[in-house]
Amino acid sequence: MEKMRVSEQRGPKIFLSGSIRGGRQLLDTYRLMCDTLEEAGAEVLSWHVADPELEKTEMRMTEEEIYIRDMGLLMKSDALIAEVTVPSTGVGYEICRALVKGIPVLCLHSPDAAVSAMVLGNPGPLLEVRAYPDKASLQKIIIEFIKAL
Repeated sequence: MEKMRVSEQRGPKIFLSGSIRGGRQLLDTYRLMCDTLEEAGAEVLSWHVADPELEKTEMRMTEEEIYIRDMGLLMKSDALIAEVTVPSTGVGYEICRALVKGIPVLCLHSPDAAVSAMVLGNPGPLLEVRAYPDKASLQKIIIEFIKAL
């Protein structure tokens, strides 16, 4: 039997990554990304990134509990989509772990962002980095990535 692509079997499981402790100024963008993924038929495992109450929730968790939750979800994911406009050690860590595990990664950023050279300079075939000038472009890039899985 021919192996089916992820998108033909079911909606892909996506780990959405965005800054939390580094700054929540892109919360609306994270919410748009989450909504776009769900509308495209993907399952967002880390929906908490787009939760406006996340900081309150995580205040009741230990760092170890947060790590275990996030790494557990990442290991169940078919792909990681990271918004990298706001620098975040955690997002960088998640990108690295995904790549080491062979999980495809899409990094998205605003055109004027100072994105890390470690992301921009990575020539690996599993990493794609794209700038989005507006919300419509962001949605289009996400949908194209999901369809290509």
